Amino acid sequence: MGIETVVLGLAMAFLQLVVGLALAMGSVYLGLKMFDRMTEGIDELAELRKGNVAVAILLGAIVFSIANVVQAGVVGLTKSIESNMSLVQMVAAIIVGAANLIIGIILSVISIYIAVRVLDKITVGLDEFKELKKGNVAVAVLMAAVLIAVSYVISGAVAGMAAALSPEKVAAALGWA
Repeated sequence: MGIETVVLGLAMAFLQLVVGLALAMGSVYLGLKMFDRMTEGIDELAELRKGNVAVAILLGAIVFSIANVVQAGVVGLTKSIESNMSLVQMVAAIIVGAANLIIGIILSVISIYIAVRVLDKITVGLDEFKELKKGNVAVAVLMAAVLIAVSYVISGAVAGMAAALSPEKVAAALGWA
């Protein structure tokens, strides 16, 4: 293994780190914005300034849930690129990995929305968002647990997509190999 291979590997790892970080922060931003729109009666920043632990728990769960799904996409991107690949295979790997990561971000945001809506339908007679505004930690913990559980399922789906779409298969399907 020559020094060029080591340098290329480090450059690719750094690039993956930067892309993964940018996409992770972007997805967290989108997730929090989506949650802000769902909670019209709650000003999350004002509640955090007041020390509302319930809102903090739920916002933390949203960030964790999104990160859990996005990490599966980042792992898929990282695992798909190998130093012994041809340039064509590497391009295919980056395309597949980036697509998988974007799908993971979209799925995480959608799954949070769906999970909150389904929980709202299941807990008839309980207005979760009013309870959060009042600082009800029990409601926040329940909602957080639901979001985190859903994120593990979605993370598995994203990891499965990454495993199913190898760079070699994509390159062949596109006629690059």
